[in-house]
Amino acid sequence: MTQRTILVLGAAALVLTACSTPNDGNPTPSVGGTSSVPSSSAGQVPGPDVPKVSEPIDLARFRAAPCDALTSTQAQDLIGPKVEATPRNESAGPACVWVTPSTSRPSVNVVIGNGPDGGTAAVYAAKGGAYKIVEPLEPIEGYPVTAYEVLAKRVEGGCAVALGTSDDQTVTVAAEQSEHNIGKKDPCDAARQAAVSVLATLRAAK
Repeated sequence: MTQRTILVLGAAALVLTACSTPNDGNPTPSVGGTSSVPSSSAGQVPGPDVPKVSEPIDLARFRAAPCDALTSTQAQDLIGPKVEATPRNESAGPACVWVTPSTSRPSVNVVIGNGPDGGTAAVYAAKGGAYKIVEPLEPIEGYPVTAYEVLAKRVEGGCAVALGTSDDQTVTVAAEQSEHNIGKKDPCDAARQAAVSVLATLRAAK
């Protein structure tokens, strides 16, 4: 599955931030355990227990400009007042990472993906294989959100979620908490909150 990322409003900043610790050198944020789904899962038809997406979202614009997935205001709400967006080319597709200069935490990474990846069905199908853990979270306005491969990363303050934007496409939203919040707040809550913001931006562009 192509990799996934997140947005937040208001209180989300409290989940991710609060006393980020400066780093010497340039930021090299990790991406909350994002990975890709085996290619055999791509294009898989959702099963009866897999959440469907009734209003698919066209991601073409965001593949061309992944850093448009969050507005500057949304990024500041998630990370803090000083935040920089850096586009990246990942194996799964176009991505953008938001982080405070000279720190590696907190951060948000969103991966749009090169094309159909099997959607939420592929995430479920990879449980016990590519992903040791697959955990459905509360949907956002009818769009499924699924945390995956999160056990070890949660302890370290990171989590990645797959936001289903159609039955055969997801967007990865990954969050890394500040050191201050590790062990105090669930990083998957932060990732889901970030996905709320990302979804709002994606839908506004329709």
